[in-house]
Amino acid sequence: METNSVKIGEKIIGGGFPIAIQTMWKSPLTDDIESVLTELEELADIGTDIIRFAVPDIEDAYLLSEVSKQSIIPVVADIHFDYKIALKCIEGGVNKIRINPGNIGASWKVEEVIRAALDNSIPIRVGVNGGSLPSSLRNRDDLAEAMVEAAEMELNVFEKLNFKDVVFSLKSSDINSTVMANQIFSKKYSYPLHLGVTEAGPLIPGIIKSSIALSSLIKSNIGDTIRVSLSDTMKNEVIAAREILKSSGKDSLGVNIVSCPRCGRASFNTHEFLLSVENNLQKIKKNISVAVMGCIVNGPGEARHADLGITGSGDNVVIFRKGKIVRKGKPANAVEMFIEELGKI
Repeated sequence: METNSVKIGEKIIGGGFPIAIQTMWKSPLTDDIESVLTELEELADIGTDIIRFAVPDIEDAYLLSEVSKQSIIPVVADIHFDYKIALKCIEGGVNKIRINPGNIGASWKVEEVIRAALDNSIPIRVGVNGGSLPSSLRNRDDLAEAMVEAAEMELNVFEKLNFKDVVFSLKSSDINSTVMANQIFSKKYSYPLHLGVTEAGPLIPGIIKSSIALSSLIKSNIGDTIRVSLSDTMKNEVIAAREILKSSGKDSLGVNIVSCPRCGRASFNTHEFLLSVENNLQKIKKNISVAVMGCIVNGPGEARHADLGITGSGDNVVIFRKGKIVRKGKPANAVEMFIEELGKI
């Protein structure tokens, strides 16, 4: 089922538009707005479509309003407990509000937030979390069904007020419950879905859990935005999300990096090299393949398909294109030579 389209700043999700990548700001907001904006520009360069900020108090709402006025990325305010903070963010012009209505309190408070968002044409994401369900649903044996029911309880309020620009997320730290809840909801409703496995964990476990859950849904054409929630950097969340989309056949732009794991044959430190050129590669919006190999065995032969490749060869490094060697040099000059050749593509 094709979902409704919802506009978040200049970004449109749902309605057949490309799946948007989100991440969440990892630290408390400060009044150093310029440094925040600089980091947001760097996140935009690697493919971040939407950024979410926690807003625990009114002071943060004022700061976020200033950020949202200048941000290159649409800004989402994440609100819990105090509906007045949501109202202040809406008044300040943030691009989207995320609430868990069960945490806001009395229904009139939720309705006041919805009316304010309606008056200001600001969308709302309703977050249903498997770990914080309403008390009436917490002891259900079927967590997925309970999450859908929780979403439906909130949906009634939005439909009563004829609020259409609503996005839902149904997340759990349990992969199967997350997948099933989103499958059930998507069959019944056309509201856009934000996908993620909540509290997925540190880098490797978190990426594995998220990949299994999100790729399963994405390949079934479920999901309009995604976040890979990691106990790690925002940058790695975005890179992981990009790779999940590419591997699921939903995004072809960007560099496909092929690299060997390194072994006793290696005469070239591929790990160190990749760290040195990673920022350059992640900013590329062109569909190219790059190979970083450790020795001549895995170099121009096995990686001959690469648009650009580099490999160790004795005391030297060799740079090649489509299997043809174009340059040789010393490892100390590898990064400089590689970036020069990358610029020629």
